[in-house]
Amino acid sequence: MLLAILVSNSAGNILLERFNGIPSEERLHWRTFMVKLGADNLKGARNEELFVASQKSVYIVYTVLGGVCIYIVGKDEYDELALTEVMFVITSSIKDACGKSPSERLFLEKYGKICLCLDEIVWQGILENTEKERIRRLIGLKPPNPTEI
Repeated sequence: MLLAILVSNSAGNILLERFNGIPSEERLHWRTFMVKLGADNLKGARNEELFVASQKSVYIVYTVLGGVCIYIVGKDEYDELALTEVMFVITSSIKDACGKSPSERLFLEKYGKICLCLDEIVWQGILENTEKERIRRLIGLKPPNPTEI
C-alpha cells in the first residue's frame, strides 16, 4: 500500500500531502520525519535524482523536482523498486501539468491540475494508472453540463 505522498518546498513547508492507512495521530511524525530526511539529504541533489530510505518495514523514495521535494512512502508490495515506478509517473505528470520542472510558485499555480493527476495515479493507496496519455485524458474529462441533460 502507498501510505503517503508528500510534496514540500525546499524550506520544508508542506505544499501537498496524501495519507492512506496512517492514523491521524501518526501523521505529524511522518511529516516531520520526511522533511528532516529531505533537509539532511537533498541539499545539492540533482533534479530527479532518487533517494531511498527504510524504516522498519516501510520504504521511502524521495527526490527534488525543480523547486519542490517529493516523498512517497510504501509498504508490503510497494518496496523501493515499485516506489521508483510510482515516483517516475508522479514526476512526469507534475512536469506535464506545469509544462516544465516546477518552481514552488508554478506548483501552487497548477495545484488543482496536479491534484487531479494524483487522484488518477493513486486511488486509496493503490497505484491505479501509470500511462501518461491515459492520465492526461482522464484529467481532461469534464462533468456534463446539467442544461444538456
